[in-house]
Amino acid sequence: MFGAAALIGWVALSAVLPGAAHLRAGRWRTGLLLLGGYLTGVVAVACVAVGADAGLAGRALGWLGQISLVFAACAVAWFWLVVRSYVVLRPGRLPRKGQILTGLVAGVLAVVVAAPFAVAARYVRVSEQTLDAMFAAPGGTAQAGGAVRRDDPWAGRDRVNVLLLGGDWGDNRIGMRTDSINVASVDVRTGNTVLLGLPRNLEHVRFPPGSAMATRFPFGFQLPEYRPGWREDLLFSVWQYADDHPELFGGRRHMGAEVLKETVGHILGLRIDWYALVNIWGFAKMIDALGGLVVAVDRDIVYGLHNEGTVRAGIRRLNGAEALWYARSRTFSDDFDRMHRQRCVLGALLSQADPATVLTRFTEIAAATRRMISTDVPRPMLEHLVPLAWKVKHAPITSLQFVPPLINTAYPDWDRIRLLTARAIRASVHASDNATGSASGNASGNAQAGPSGTPSGSSPAPSPSTALRPHRHRHSQPSPSPTPVLSPGTPSPIDDGCGAPHTAMAR
Repeated sequence: MFGAAALIGWVALSAVLPGAAHLRAGRWRTGLLLLGGYLTGVVAVACVAVGADAGLAGRALGWLGQISLVFAACAVAWFWLVVRSYVVLRPGRLPRKGQILTGLVAGVLAVVVAAPFAVAARYVRVSEQTLDAMFAAPGGTAQAGGAVRRDDPWAGRDRVNVLLLGGDWGDNRIGMRTDSINVASVDVRTGNTVLLGLPRNLEHVRFPPGSAMATRFPFGFQLPEYRPGWREDLLFSVWQYADDHPELFGGRRHMGAEVLKETVGHILGLRIDWYALVNIWGFAKMIDALGGLVVAVDRDIVYGLHNEGTVRAGIRRLNGAEALWYARSRTFSDDFDRMHRQRCVLGALLSQADPATVLTRFTEIAAATRRMISTDVPRPMLEHLVPLAWKVKHAPITSLQFVPPLINTAYPDWDRIRLLTARAIRASVHASDNATGSASGNASGNAQAGPSGTPSGSSPAPSPSTALRPHRHRHSQPSPSPTPVLSPGTPSPIDDGCGAPHTAMAR
């Protein structure tokens, strides 16, 4: 006969070594079956973990429904195991107080053991729902995107070019402006990446020959002023203009994304494969879900059309709204200073989103992410994009920002933009060879360019009080900090004031 303490001890042992209680109770067949099945499962999981790579992680995104069911089944199985282990040890032979005490302890133990599996099942299910929402077609269904060849998912391409946008949209917003416009050009073999940034206020935008927009604007994107000095015929308005004029596309609606992809591709001389649009309002909700963001504010940042508030200089923990003000304000500054602050916010977000915080606030973060990102990447491509992202993480990343004095945004030299783009990509192709023979510090500088140069969400829309105000004095040229003059295609780490270098490519 067991004492209460011994009984609970055997039940607890069974929770981590299934079958122990059955063996102690003399039920050898059941005990050995449970123990053998458990050890086999542990060995199988260990083998998978040892051989796991980014490719397996990518494939797992297609199995989220099944994985959720497995975790749910494990939760039920472990709950049943603890309860059954308690029963087979015959607690009825204990005094009444012992039965009550051991029953309560066993019940709590069953719940505690099953809870991690239940939480994991819930998180996986939320992840699946989030991906379904993010990679949904305009009609609300998951994108199929056609068959993807497993042996050649890139269809013979050496590079993929993804248009990364930051904009604002929502039920309480009028239209949508893409205030951050960047392209990530990635070598699919090495992961070497070039980030190409176009300013939102680029003028006289040219469209691909033969396109509907080129027919409508044969001499570039030009609209009449709707009041003196106020125009919206800048690059950031192309998406909304296309959405507002379906008659240009034979009545087809929601053409903004496709038109902007074609337009940016024409400007850079690249084929744009997909786009990803970050809603800056969702970006603020994500920061709140993470508990705020610690940012080194180098000077007081005034925001609002009428100076409604100030983000004070110093080391600050900003909530979502404050981080948004800091990143978006153009009061007493310009678009280029704002681009710098946006890189700082994104870098802080990437560095401070630690796993513990993400796990404890997983549901809130997933809900914010669901409202934050829109993309036309086909869901089946995720399996291949995950390992590519892993390559990018460990490969050189360079950045080429088409801002003054490199180009004149009022009268852009389109041929020069394409030439510099081609040079940057050629340099990136050979970046791995160059990094091998260069000093480790320089290679480290390039590798760190990701957080500060990555634009997904880094270029929010205008501050709320000025969000609907178009760019004014469109021919003015703000003067950012001078860019060092380097030989063509030469990458150089430049301190961006956020505590980490980003890599720029000068003329």
